[in-house]
Amino acid sequence: MTESASATTPPVAPGTYRLDPGRSTIRADVQAMFGLLTVRGTFRLESGEVTIAEEAACSGVRATIDATSFSSGNAIRDREVLSATMLDASAHPEITFAGDGVQRHGNGWIVHGSVTARGITVPADLEMNDIRAEGGVIRFHAVTTLDRTRFGATSKKGIVGQTIALSIDAVAVPA
Repeated sequence: MTESASATTPPVAPGTYRLDPGRSTIRADVQAMFGLLTVRGTFRLESGEVTIAEEAACSGVRATIDATSFSSGNAIRDREVLSATMLDASAHPEITFAGDGVQRHGNGWIVHGSVTARGITVPADLEMNDIRAEGGVIRFHAVTTLDRTRFGATSKKGIVGQTIALSIDAVAVPA
């Protein structure tokens, strides 16, 4: 999953790696106020694993995000995002990604999968790049864009943008 990797062989040792919540970050960016500003928030990774197979197409990623951990630095905004209007975090405290079927994409990889939030599952591709194996751990950067309306969060049109850009910097250690 580096530039020197072949289209079918990942550059890290095959095996199962556990995502390290303490060394991983998840940022969410959304346009607000009719696109005039970008609101940034973070989520806490709860758990996850990366499976690296001999053939990249057989690799996969599983991750669970603590939906109740959303923080933008603005308590009023955070309460609104966590409310039933948006995340409905009290009823659905987890956001999950499950992906199998990894394929080469430019200098990175695409993991085809799905995201479940608010009890609704939608297809989502996770674009992984800047993948490095260092000192027995894997470090990578990944991005995806989600349409919040597909998860039933349809209120506040104009005030809150429809798409959410997620940016993940993760560290995975051998399981």
